[in-house]
Amino acid sequence: MPATVWPVLAELSSALLARGWRLATAESCTGGMVAACCTSLAGSSDWFERGWVTYSNAAKVAELGVDDRLIATHGAVSEPVARAMARGAAAAAQVQAAVAITGIAGPSGGSAAKPVGTVWFGWCVEGQVQAQCQRFDGDRAAVRAAAVEHALAGLCTRVAAAG
Repeated sequence: MPATVWPVLAELSSALLARGWRLATAESCTGGMVAACCTSLAGSSDWFERGWVTYSNAAKVAELGVDDRLIATHGAVSEPVARAMARGAAAAAQVQAAVAITGIAGPSGGSAAKPVGTVWFGWCVEGQVQAQCQRFDGDRAAVRAAAVEHALAGLCTRVAAAG
């Protein structure tokens, strides 16, 4: 992970602790890297609840309650699916904050409409769901690292604004 992720993570940790909130993650293309970053911070058990790696579409449906019609209509890498993943993680874990990531890290799997490096993020904070799409350059490792950093920064901003 880039060194820039650690100050964001420390700020997020402080914001969650100050509010008495807990966090859940729902990850696809990052394969648990956000959860791993969070739990690498000492004391994270005070604010990190759990995480899911829902790499397959079936896992998104079974574990997070994503409607399979959303996936069939929009694809797994889409705004509706990112939103549903975030909402599903928050509900299943009964937490105030959740982040979801679904994307195409590469080197294959991209298309003209959704090129490699396309990543959708969903954030659910106190029941309010927001989503955002980003396009990251680089190889698989670079895309995944950038996605982790963006997910945490977005979560930090939204938690701070909520309370």
